[in-house]
Amino acid sequence: MGRVGRFMGLAAAAMVSAVACTAGSSSDGEESGSCAFLILYQNRTYRDVANVEFTVGEKLGDATRPPCDDTGGQGDAGIPETTETVYEVDGIPPEVAIAVGDAPKEATFVAVYSGSGLPPAVMKLIDGS
Repeated sequence: MGRVGRFMGLAAAAMVSAVACTAGSSSDGEESGSCAFLILYQNRTYRDVANVEFTVGEKLGDATRPPCDDTGGQGDAGIPETTETVYEVDGIPPEVAIAVGDAPKEATFVAVYSGSGLPPAVMKLIDGS
């Protein structure tokens, strides 16, 4: 039996940018960076989705979180590439969504996003259907 994981944050419709880093403006007018939460697994790119209640299933292997230098080369080296543990999400094929994290209880829900919206199976989890 899987463990229940939950990731709450921005609204599900407000998916992160497709690029590894995005720029924004700070209150003092300086441009600041922000790394998107991207996961690369089996030649697919997954992005985090908020407000999804899901059950973590079996461990599937490892995925890569790409590096991100959101400092523009000024000082800090940014976030290095990391390896994340991948878990299945009960009721959803891994080609659609997975959970990633150091442990099932801490796993983050990520889904493949085509740009035209979230897959129907993911929308069912968000809607609670």
